[in-house]
Amino acid sequence: MQLARRLRIPALFCSLAVLLCALLSRPYAATGICDDGSYILIARTLAETGHVVYNGGPTAMLGWQLYLGAAFIRLFGFSFTTVRMSTLFVGMLTAFLLQRSMVRAGIRECNAAFATLALVVSPLYLMLSVTYMSDIFGLLAVVVCLYGCLRALEAAQRLSSLPDGRSAASLGDPPSALADESRSSSLASKSLPVLSWLCFAVAANVVLGTARQVAWLGALVMVPSALYLFNAISPMSSRRRILLGGFAVSLTGALCVLGLMLWFSRQPYNLPEPISFSFFPVIRTLVGLDHFLLDLPFLLLPIVALFIPEIWGLGKTKPLALAGLLLGYFLAGFQLRHPQRLFLLEPTIGDWVSDLGLYTPITNGAPPVFLNTGLRVLLTVASVCGLIGLISAFISRRNPERLRTSSEPPRAEQSPRAVSGRQLLLLTVPFAVAYLLLLVHRAQYGLMDRYALELLPLAALLTVRYYQDRIRTRLPAAGWALIAVMAVYAVTLTHNGFTIYRAVVSLSAELRSAGIPDTEVDYGWPYNFVTELRHSSHLNDPRILVPSHAYQAVSPPPLPPGCEMHAFRHTPHIHPVYGLSFQPDLCYGLAPFAPAHFSRWPHRAPGTLYVVRFTPPGRLPPGLP
Repeated sequence: MQLARRLRIPALFCSLAVLLCALLSRPYAATGICDDGSYILIARTLAETGHVVYNGGPTAMLGWQLYLGAAFIRLFGFSFTTVRMSTLFVGMLTAFLLQRSMVRAGIRECNAAFATLALVVSPLYLMLSVTYMSDIFGLLAVVVCLYGCLRALEAAQRLSSLPDGRSAASLGDPPSALADESRSSSLASKSLPVLSWLCFAVAANVVLGTARQVAWLGALVMVPSALYLFNAISPMSSRRRILLGGFAVSLTGALCVLGLMLWFSRQPYNLPEPISFSFFPVIRTLVGLDHFLLDLPFLLLPIVALFIPEIWGLGKTKPLALAGLLLGYFLAGFQLRHPQRLFLLEPTIGDWVSDLGLYTPITNGAPPVFLNTGLRVLLTVASVCGLIGLISAFISRRNPERLRTSSEPPRAEQSPRAVSGRQLLLLTVPFAVAYLLLLVHRAQYGLMDRYALELLPLAALLTVRYYQDRIRTRLPAAGWALIAVMAVYAVTLTHNGFTIYRAVVSLSAELRSAGIPDTEVDYGWPYNFVTELRHSSHLNDPRILVPSHAYQAVSPPPLPPGCEMHAFRHTPHIHPVYGLSFQPDLCYGLAPFAPAHFSRWPHRAPGTLYVVRFTPPGRLPPGLP
């Protein structure tokens, strides 16, 4: 165990698990995935010209993410997959640092590996690790800031264990001036690690947060929370030095963030997203936040499921408490806009992690469903039972000393300088609250499950630490089996999603060989965005402020009933004559082109993607079939 800790074997295992799951899912496709097509083209421009030139696609600053993608292009040549592998590299690094952060937070090595794997082999993390979206890059900024704050707290705990400068005077032996000077110099040198780790946390968060601005909450909220803790645990003789130094570091970080935001706001074709409320639909916002928060138990199912046995710890109040919790859950999950559908049939809000797989680009027809109703019900029941068990564990307030078995090591094996549970709460909860307040603004437009990624490590850390301190020091072995199940689920969803994108690329090659350009076919908005940027310097978005009047009003294309072209306002160069569909009888019927088949794990029968007509046969332009 000592050798494993010295070589960081558990952290390396977590990192390699991400790589293995990604390779098994075969994540390659020569097209954009969600928004990352425009990001990849910016990275290619940076690799070719050395300049960052935005194109109206990202609302994130991207920052160092672009330079890493450009470095991969320089090293391995350009392709969509090459640039996405830079995200996989960051995902592996994040997994390594997350495991080490949990160990620094007082979680045992094995338990920290369990909590890390529960997150990094989940469907959400794996899917985002093999795209060029900014979420994984932003998560790294948060994890690094958390690690720096934990190391600073550990150094402060070590400093507090030193004898205070007034101890000699309290014994009636006044110290000499030389002793005072020596003691002051010693305390200054001992407080240097605290300030050094704070500087590291702020500097790393500011630099890494340039990929995704919301990650700057680490420097703006998490570091001040750490300063508040220093005021309580630092010795009086060094407290002023640490607080003044920490305040200076935090202020410098805030000024750097302000300067970077001003720079970004002046870049041509950037997409600003100011925090303002031109309108505030209360019901829609509350429903969006409700479903978003109910996603968290499912996204951390291997951890949450550990608490299912705690339901029986409520004693005589169990039946009434369970009835109230179940009623509250189903009332919360009930969709006000679609009363006929219960949350029971939808374990997530269904943007990235759903019964369909990766973010599906095709909007016409019903895509093949991976999870049937029975599996969705099973996953939802497991999630809600785990959530109820977690609440039960808090209500019962079980005594940890009575729960330790003879085979478990005593809790005194933890370092006396380990961060306490209360300190962890004070360090992480303000960050989570600030993040949720930002989501209130975003909820008026719609929330995606990937927005939960920054909250999941904090939730995993707090729940596993609580389980270790209050229930059992060793996590049940059955939890590892559930992690394996979720890993298989993640690999399958990611594979199935990428096969659909590869089918789109296959159809585009077939139609181009028939003389039909990409501008006359709706391949789904991720592919269309890349096509538009080949014919224009930017996507046509009304949010673009620099340069002024960059947006041009676009009329919707004349489409048959039951068919739609998503985000057509962003792609004025595309005038679709054909489109793609999962069903051959939609729109104006099947076009005379061979369909593309895509594999669906674990089903043997492949899925099929068809080319359908968006224009009646008698009105087709000359030369088109």
